[in-house]
Amino acid sequence: MTRDTLSKHAFMWPAFLIVLIVTLFPLIYALTVSFQTVRIVPPMPPEYVGLRNYAEILESGRFWNAIGVTATIVFISVMFQYVIGYALALTLHHNVPGASLYRVAFLLPMFMAPVCVALIARMLFHPVLGPVNEFFTLFGLANIPFLTNPTLAISVLIVIEIWQWTPFVVLLMLAGLQGLPNEVFEAARVDNISTWRRFRDITFPMLLPLSIAVIFIRLIEGFKVIDTIFVLTGGGPGTSTETLTLFAYNEGFKKFNIGMASALSFLFLIVVILFGTVYLAAAQRLTRRYQ
Repeated sequence: MTRDTLSKHAFMWPAFLIVLIVTLFPLIYALTVSFQTVRIVPPMPPEYVGLRNYAEILESGRFWNAIGVTATIVFISVMFQYVIGYALALTLHHNVPGASLYRVAFLLPMFMAPVCVALIARMLFHPVLGPVNEFFTLFGLANIPFLTNPTLAISVLIVIEIWQWTPFVVLLMLAGLQGLPNEVFEAARVDNISTWRRFRDITFPMLLPLSIAVIFIRLIEGFKVIDTIFVLTGGGPGTSTETLTLFAYNEGFKKFNIGMASALSFLFLIVVILFGTVYLAAAQRLTRRYQ
């Protein structure tokens, strides 16, 4: 082993071990706690209960409701994010007038803190004083309970997710479009291939791997949404907008039931891993169809 190789290992391994310890210790500790009853308030000594925490969660209707709410918000919002983001990226790629200004404007929502976005949305959709309801009253309509009706509250959360994170899709898809070879499209224009066929047969297949990655990133990030919902609805009315992450937060930081919160977090991890495995397998099959 050369001297340069030894010096590389001397600098690399200490940092690697520190990161490994910092990462693994909380994970192993949380897994251990998930098999115990641990409460901070009122203080209770840890007691090993095996899989009882997991069984109670799986038997809870609140857990399955949280899965349904999470899936609804994530899948619908990501679908619209991808379609709208792809369309905007295609538009900006063709150098429409003012494209540089639009690129900056479209990216602004992504740089705002989700808490700030939620506070603004809470003012906009206020049942009495909000500008949205003020607009509807101009047409003689009654105030709409956007944040107190379960269906409308979920719809508002979906709209906020679409508004804030569509720029992420625009940014990545636009970068992918700019990296495509121009020769292929020039040859298609020479052959008088229509715009739709160029998109269907050339652009979409070539950007399919990127599309799969973008959707996967947004789905995984969407599963972790908590700040917007916490500020805007708090999971209400009732538990109609409570997601898995908010459920775990309520168990751990409101009820101080650390054992149950840890078990819920690992069940959430299992759900995400299972979904990711199925998604990647389906994406692989789809990619083979276009090869």
